[in-house]
Amino acid sequence: MSPNPINESRKNAERDIRWKNLLSLVARGDEKALSILYDESVKLTYSLAIQILSNVSEAEEVALDVYKYVWRNASNYDPERSNPATWLVMLTRSRAIDKFRAKSNPIKLSKSFEEELAKTEVNPEDTAIGLEQRKFVQEALLELNPKQRKVIELVYFYQFRQSEIANMLDMPIGSVKSTIRLAKEKLGTSLRLLKSDP
Repeated sequence: MSPNPINESRKNAERDIRWKNLLSLVARGDEKALSILYDESVKLTYSLAIQILSNVSEAEEVALDVYKYVWRNASNYDPERSNPATWLVMLTRSRAIDKFRAKSNPIKLSKSFEEELAKTEVNPEDTAIGLEQRKFVQEALLELNPKQRKVIELVYFYQFRQSEIANMLDMPIGSVKSTIRLAKEKLGTSLRLLKSDP
């Protein structure tokens, strides 16, 4: 029997309220609140870490690192930007990817190549063009509604899969796809208008 989407949505909303309250207590130094948050959310963080790393001990390290970070930085959590589950997933994903990259064979630059690179002059015109393009993109993002902006950030800045975004934002996968499509169309229009302005 498939889960009732209304019940799932209600459960997620209740969980978000509970975890927000726990995070506010953790920010005030409440160790018991951290322990409760850990018990309730470690399955989420650990399962994502193991999915990325495929290594039990490394996934456990990442999960522990996430909660150490939460303990020290709970006051930095902004409920206006993301729900607690999304925040925890982002923390886990970035740490797991860092660990994955670190254990992969890094390509080391030879000293002579590094010296040549250091001598290379940056073209001021290219730098100016890059800064101008970044400004256009930032302005275009402001034209999106909050939901569209959040989905675009998760897809392109954090590189989450559409199925992960659907779970994090409690949205049907079809809604995620249509939101991305509409946001890209709006971004394209905004960028064309911004670039055509004198």
